[in-house]
Amino acid sequence: MSVGMSLRSRVGSIIFFVYYMLSTALFGILAPIATLLLPKDYRQPVLNQHNKGLLFVFRIFCGVKVEIIGREHIDKNRPVVLVANHQSEWETYVLQVLMAPVSTVLKKELLSVPFFGWGLKMVQPIAIDRSKRTNALKQIISQGKERLEDGRSVLIFPEGTRIKPTEEKEFNKGAAMLATSAKVPILPVVHNAGYAWPSKSFFKFPGSIRLVIGPVIESEGKKTSELHDEMSAWMRAEMAKLPKGID
Repeated sequence: MSVGMSLRSRVGSIIFFVYYMLSTALFGILAPIATLLLPKDYRQPVLNQHNKGLLFVFRIFCGVKVEIIGREHIDKNRPVVLVANHQSEWETYVLQVLMAPVSTVLKKELLSVPFFGWGLKMVQPIAIDRSKRTNALKQIISQGKERLEDGRSVLIFPEGTRIKPTEEKEFNKGAAMLATSAKVPILPVVHNAGYAWPSKSFFKFPGSIRLVIGPVIESEGKKTSELHDEMSAWMRAEMAKLPKGID
């Protein structure tokens, strides 16, 4: 077993899994009903009860402390293109809670997953076919602008897929293209959640997660390449400062 595979890790992971399955099934069943009955502005708050529950159970039963730096950079009255590194499932839940209302760019297959996908549909995701890169980019720009004009931020993971905390992957330019096209800022975020909640792993590990929210990066008057480079430079520099491993 991995380092840190304590009794708490084992028991906490089992409790989390049971809660995750029950909560996801419940909200998945309720999601289509809520979508029909609730105005769109009320749908994310309802789904976020599920997200908050998962985050609570993860913290308490898996023994995880969370430090969030830079909350003052969040302005929910100003939609942004939210970008974050992608190591875990944790960031997808916590950013939905911190930045609501927010639409996430994700692979369309996720919407077909029973219960889980039904809940996702409530919050107007931008579901793309990653095998068709040109069409996917056009969709991100067109639907992203619609969401931003509607007052919703758009969450993009510029690495495109989850990677291990020890790996590095080039950032794509989709976020910068959307931000310059829509004339909205980028809000960059970095974290090290992959050590406590590894991707594709049943087990969760006690320790600390640090999430850093940067100042917004304005897109006005900048070319896509300039904005992308500024975003990438900030994220790389801040990722290098994050703790490596579980504290």
